[in-house]
Amino acid sequence: MFDLLPQSTPSAVVVFREVLEAALVVGIVMAATKGIRGRGGWVLAGIGGGVVGACLVALFAEAIRDAASGMGSELFNAIVLFLAVGMLGWHCAWMSRHGREIAQHMAAVGQAVAQGSRPLYALAIVIGLAVLREGSEVVLFLYGFAAGGQVSIAALALGSAIGLGGGAFLGLAIYLGLLRVPMRHLFAVTTWMIILLAAGMASQGAAFLVQADLLPALGKGLWDTSGILSEKQIVGQILHVLVGYDSRPSGIQLVFYLATIAVIGLLTWRMKSPAAPVNPATTAA
Repeated sequence: MFDLLPQSTPSAVVVFREVLEAALVVGIVMAATKGIRGRGGWVLAGIGGGVVGACLVALFAEAIRDAASGMGSELFNAIVLFLAVGMLGWHCAWMSRHGREIAQHMAAVGQAVAQGSRPLYALAIVIGLAVLREGSEVVLFLYGFAAGGQVSIAALALGSAIGLGGGAFLGLAIYLGLLRVPMRHLFAVTTWMIILLAAGMASQGAAFLVQADLLPALGKGLWDTSGILSEKQIVGQILHVLVGYDSRPSGIQLVFYLATIAVIGLLTWRMKSPAAPVNPATTAA
């Protein structure tokens, strides 16, 4: 199992981030409806509905993969990778702007239910949509990792389990008021980790397009650091799957890598809300 840890790191990071965001939504709603009889059943129904919806998205993605199997593995893998890069970029930029608004909306729904102005099933709806959104993103991201050809199914499963457990535990700790560290610091770190993940996936996508003769290489092997750090070594494997490290990259891979960092980083910075972010630990306490 320890041999799978380097490959499982990217999926663990993404799943941890998505599960934590869903757990924060659940925690905020439950904190706002504390003491309401029957809320637990509706909350569980919402979580279950969201999970079922995410599973349907996975089945839909599988059908798309089977339908496109004749278009060439390199082209299909590149398309999946670039779709995942787009989703990662949208996620970072959109959440930097609207994360606070989502937290406020969830709290408002919970308070409305507690006051009797909205029915209890509203809890299942808002939680189900949140879980569906985060679960669907996880499905697409994992498909992107798998399409890169460097991550095994076992490593994806291990990383997903680690991320799921870590995100759920931290979300529960926040709800119980055991954690007082502002979430903006944690999300800032994971945002940059996800940006680097996206850059690495974009670089791999460019390599697939070069293999399919759809893009020029712009120079093969701009440098060779395999003698210093090879992808076959543990550290090299971790860097490869986590930040897209390549000991002998082509020029087009470097262009896609740097362009992805610049575009997503700029969008995230431009869309960041100037208002101070909500501290979910304070809200849920």
